[in-house]
Amino acid sequence: MIYCDKCGAELPDDAKFCYKCGAQVGAPATGAPSQGQKGQPKAQENILAPAGITSLKCPSCGAPITPKFGEMIITCEYCGSSITLANDGWKSIQKHTMLPLKLIDESQVEQRVKKLMDRGLLHRHLEESSVKEEFSLSYIPYWVITVSARTTVTSQNVAAQVGQTATEAAVFGILLGGMGGGFGGRRFISTGRGFGPTLFFMGGYGGGGNVTVNTIDANYNYPVIAVKSLMEYQPKNYEFAMNERVLFDVSKVKSIKVLNGDLSEDAAKGQARTLVEQLQSDRAHKQYHMIQKLQTEVEVSEGELLHAPVWFARYDHKGKKIVLLIDGNSGNTINSIGL
Repeated sequence: MIYCDKCGAELPDDAKFCYKCGAQVGAPATGAPSQGQKGQPKAQENILAPAGITSLKCPSCGAPITPKFGEMIITCEYCGSSITLANDGWKSIQKHTMLPLKLIDESQVEQRVKKLMDRGLLHRHLEESSVKEEFSLSYIPYWVITVSARTTVTSQNVAAQVGQTATEAAVFGILLGGMGGGFGGRRFISTGRGFGPTLFFMGGYGGGGNVTVNTIDANYNYPVIAVKSLMEYQPKNYEFAMNERVLFDVSKVKSIKVLNGDLSEDAAKGQARTLVEQLQSDRAHKQYHMIQKLQTEVEVSEGELLHAPVWFARYDHKGKKIVLLIDGNSGNTINSIGL
């Protein structure tokens, strides 16, 4: 052990600065604080973090520094140096994150699963009549890919088309009715399905006045499951609570199983692009009818590896597999199969 020359505090043998007063170890004791004393930071230094790193070392004294999310200027707790973390460096540090586990009680999860399985008249008592095969909790890695999408939808104005069709049908009905002698007194009605005579309306289908062009803009933090053997449980329309994530620390996981990912970031980006395009198409078809043209532009940004706590419930109902994945952070359903 050594002692601080200024305040007398007991220090480790390898200490370079006093943790109590900030004085430099071995420097002449004076009344004025040293340049590196806590509270008197040195000039800022701009540093970058290597990819995959979760902590840094102070370039002045070598002490460990663990930045928090959003911090760009960090003051070393040991020597008082002020460090500016560049954007690229911060991006590298937050590359691997995790969500804290909030839904800890297994009985609470089972109650959620029961409500999900028994939902609706046809599924009443489904959980009771099923055999539980697996009920487990794991930290599963997901590549969270930031995706911006714009879908341009060219569609027929349904209300205008229906009105136009009804008007033209009425007009042609009157005309045909007036030709009763020529058609044996029969009235022909167009079904549009190939049954009986077909009428060709004068108004061109999809006339310029009835066509509308709309856009659907959306931003996603799209999760792609990073374990190839679990790809069948890939969520279709789900986002994690990214505002609650913290830097990945395996010591916080305790006894929970942590799965390793084997899907590359580039592969996850490609899959995210495809899934977002499909999601945009589904949204367009729910919102618009008689779509004539659909075009989606997708911009994919850097990904982040997120370990999320996931409750995995698997049941067998008369030979039919039922699987539910429950988010252990929010309690929401990530995905369900067989319901």
